[in-house]
Amino acid sequence: MTSIAHPRKAARTTTTAAAGAVAATTAVRTESGAVALAVLRIATGFVFLWAFLDKLFGLGYATKSAGAWINGGSPTKGFLGRVAVGPFESTFHAIAGAWWADWLFMLGLLAIGLAVTAGIALRPAAAAGTLMMLLMWAAEWPLARFTSAGEPSMSTNPVVDYHIVYALALIAVALTTAGATWGLARWWATLPVVRDHTWLR
Repeated sequence: MTSIAHPRKAARTTTTAAAGAVAATTAVRTESGAVALAVLRIATGFVFLWAFLDKLFGLGYATKSAGAWINGGSPTKGFLGRVAVGPFESTFHAIAGAWWADWLFMLGLLAIGLAVTAGIALRPAAAAGTLMMLLMWAAEWPLARFTSAGEPSMSTNPVVDYHIVYALALIAVALTTAGATWGLARWWATLPVVRDHTWLR
């Protein structure tokens, strides 16, 4: 005699299977999102680390060997000395090549790069990195269509340039605890000073 499945039991079975499939899909998406954020974090951190290494050793890309910091070059003189646009032009010219500006810039690049790549201290790194990016945005002042000499500024976007994108990436990885995947965030969070001061996470 053929058995007939009870409609309510069949419905419960179908509902349970559907819920399991949704949970599995959500778990995969969550893991994929965590991996994507980890890749974004590491790539962003490497941007800062590469800039530090190139300016320190003069790797022949943005900085030639003769202009390396270890060879007596200034990491800020070239960039800030060439500022030719915006309301802070004279201010940037005044600090270009100053020893304290060089040290702050280089230590900032190193600290932000190491922290973001390793996935630790993402909140202070995001704050410092965002400030650095905003200052560099102000130096290039993409809002202006022409330089102080009347030449085209070559700005491609008056508001959102790559400095803003880097700043947003730093903020995103800090707010999403992206250091927990492929990073040292879990270990970092166990340190007593970090447990007592959550802003260090």
